[in-house]
Amino acid sequence: MRILTLTEETKQNLKEDLLKRSPNSYREYEAKVGEIIERVRKEGDTAVFSYTEQFDHVTLTKDSLRVTKEEIQEAYEKVDPKLLEVMRKALVNIRAYHEKQRQYSWFDSREDGVMLGQKVTPLSSVGVYVPGGKAAYPSSVLMNVIPAKVAGVERIIMTTPCSRDGKVNPATLAAAQEAGVTEIYKVGGAQAVAALAFGTERIPKVDKIVGPGNIYVALAKKAVFGHVSIDSIAGPSEILVLADETANPRFVAADLLSQAEHDELASAILITTSEKLARQVSKEVDLFTQTLSRRAIIEASLENYGYILVAYDLEEAIETANEIASEHLEILTRDPFAVMLKIKHAGAIFMGEYSSEPLGDYFAGPNHVLPTNGTAKFFSPLGVDDFIKKSSIISYSREALEPIYEDIAQFAACEQLTAHANSIQVRFEGEDRRK
Repeated sequence: MRILTLTEETKQNLKEDLLKRSPNSYREYEAKVGEIIERVRKEGDTAVFSYTEQFDHVTLTKDSLRVTKEEIQEAYEKVDPKLLEVMRKALVNIRAYHEKQRQYSWFDSREDGVMLGQKVTPLSSVGVYVPGGKAAYPSSVLMNVIPAKVAGVERIIMTTPCSRDGKVNPATLAAAQEAGVTEIYKVGGAQAVAALAFGTERIPKVDKIVGPGNIYVALAKKAVFGHVSIDSIAGPSEILVLADETANPRFVAADLLSQAEHDELASAILITTSEKLARQVSKEVDLFTQTLSRRAIIEASLENYGYILVAYDLEEAIETANEIASEHLEILTRDPFAVMLKIKHAGAIFMGEYSSEPLGDYFAGPNHVLPTNGTAKFFSPLGVDDFIKKSSIISYSREALEPIYEDIAQFAACEQLTAHANSIQVRFEGEDRRK
């Protein structure tokens, strides 16, 4: 990995480099995505079948589009029982963590007849997109579905591409069944997003679409936002390790590579105060890469977006970490808790040498659907809040409104909204408050 001294110039170049990975930088795909969405909107299932045959080389029909109970049962027979046991353990942890995020309706009453409150209601239906191209991600099924179940969403519809023989990955189907998905459709890409956003003859329209995907999926979610809600427009995966001289170089190298193997656009960055650690980590990265199965992807990722930055001191390192606002941030320092308190922007923070990033991906409980490309400055991890909506409750008695109705009318008159003022004043017609 390249080793650079951290300066304002290298910092700026790094940030510009990382921004190239944003879905917003791939506008040449937007016209094609728009075409797919519009055709699915107009032609429904016919367009979905056509695009699935064109892109995935699978012929779907009205009878084979939806995953059957028999296919789910067949999937269970193919999944390693040990993997199923692990998924069930992870599910317990994920559910327990998200249960703590639940919100409840509240009401506050006063003696003068005023009642204010907030009514919390789960979304009625959610679409979950699950990738099925280069690899299967049953962990993403759990992370996207369980918060929705905890929130109380009644209908959870999953779409995922199938293989050329018309089958969905068995582990993906088992995870969907365990998590509580209502129905599953064998369709992927922008056409799946469009189907969920507008509905077809057989795929229902949903209120919100969540889940990761390729650039076509990301841009399709961006395009349908407003017709439905979305979680976020996810970019490639990224990790930033913040380390001092106490860090174990093999641990750091292994953790950087855990994200570099996702795809060629993944970013792996180490910021350290130790030049010695920087050299050791670079050496360990080279040794690990030679033995890992996704070597070609890792090498491309590190060549394009892999960096080791040597900072003058820990404060400079922390400042840079906050500016980058990484999806995953590992803190491997002498006092990780003290450093964590100074971190303002990160999707998920892992503290200490035994809290590596895959722990969060699969098992600990916090969600692994995280903001990318610096959006951790204003976005949060996927959670129960993403699957609820809130309604304000306002109730005033006549006795509560009477002392203030002229104040409201004056405010409305200031904005030249006479109908607003009248709506309040009409309730006290004929009364003279000077009496």
